[in-house]
Amino acid sequence: MGGEFFFADADSNYSDADFVIFGAPFDGTSSFRKGSRLAPDAIREASYNFETYNPYFDIDLADIPFHDAGDVDIPFHDPEDVDIPDNYTVEQAQAAVADMVTPILRDGKIPIMLGGEHSLTVPCVRGSMNRFNDLGVVVLDAHFDLRQEYGGQVNSHACVSRRIIEEITDNYTSIGIRSGTRDEYSLARSRGITYYPADFVEDKGIPHVLAELSRHLDLDTSHLYLSLDMDVLDPAYAPALGTPEPFGLTDRQVLSLIRWLAPRSVGFDLVEIAPGFDNGNTALLGAKFVREFIASAQASR
Repeated sequence: MGGEFFFADADSNYSDADFVIFGAPFDGTSSFRKGSRLAPDAIREASYNFETYNPYFDIDLADIPFHDAGDVDIPFHDPEDVDIPDNYTVEQAQAAVADMVTPILRDGKIPIMLGGEHSLTVPCVRGSMNRFNDLGVVVLDAHFDLRQEYGGQVNSHACVSRRIIEEITDNYTSIGIRSGTRDEYSLARSRGITYYPADFVEDKGIPHVLAELSRHLDLDTSHLYLSLDMDVLDPAYAPALGTPEPFGLTDRQVLSLIRWLAPRSVGFDLVEIAPGFDNGNTALLGAKFVREFIASAQASR
């Protein structure tokens, strides 16, 4: 376990659980504000704020079998130390995540990763693709993350979507985009990458976006992997982020997307909270999103 807390109500043992939460405390390639390595336990601590009953689905999380498996084996650092050891790489962190997520998927359970930075999504998607060959990937994010490399690192958090599309699957959709280089926008257009900018979501509304998604997602895509980079939200709702970007989605818009996507999702991650940059509200929102994902997925079973 990475710290003092388990996620609230994750009282099932591993063998009985349908959902398995784990933390990935790594922010080695974070480029603006470090601190997401502290997020897994901040989210866990915040999770104790909420009632177990979910009135929207008329379901009680106390009745849902889910388990907190602790943190992957990544060296954890003193909060005052902004740098990871030079000999511990993002590739090693990704390998540690792969070692955690592979048996969870093999055992027929839904993995839920608490990041950490967004680069750690790649092994989760790869593991999901190895099990479900019709997998589609939906990423909620402010940034394209389509760079070939960033700071000399091809596995940077700024390259995660490029790695997924080029190395795993191009059955990929991103929602909430409002930041990227000219080259990233050109690449998205030239490769026909489906994305819904934050302006589109705001102008058309969530019902329209969901209708578009229904038409876009291949009818043969019965399994999704959902990645929630918390910077998809406007900083007014989630200020404690590694790379905050104004003019983002609202908490209610993201909630609607989770509720719609969770029933088809075989894996989920929530990444890029840097809890030292607010008074705990972003971790609270992240914990609530995790609980809503579990309730949404369970209600569809």
